[in-house]
Amino acid sequence: MARNTVASQLAALRKQRELIAKKEQALLSKSHDKVLTKIVQMAKEAGLTASDISKALGSGKVTKAAKAPKAAKKGTLAGKKVAPKYRNPANPEQTWTGRGVSPTWVQELKTAGTLDTALIAA
Repeated sequence: MARNTVASQLAALRKQRELIAKKEQALLSKSHDKVLTKIVQMAKEAGLTASDISKALGSGKVTKAAKAPKAAKKGTLAGKKVAPKYRNPANPEQTWTGRGVSPTWVQELKTAGTLDTALIAA
């Protein structure tokens, strides 16, 4: 008898599972209908045809005009010459703009604390 009750309980659970699956399908169907209605409305407003939509679905991604990859932003002075800011007191031909790696003569003046003496008057 215990075996019969287990079988009947399993049968009842299977029926419940089938009913739940049917209810789930009905709810999904309602949801899908609402979404499809919105999609059709948007497609009409945008002037898209069914073939446009099927092409987009077939390719797996929306066809857009190809955009060029964005280049990294450069500074406003990139590639432009900048007037020198410092002049080597020992050799006036050597100058430095104050940007980039500092030359050895600038580092020597910095360590001595006399970099201000090398400033070029504007």
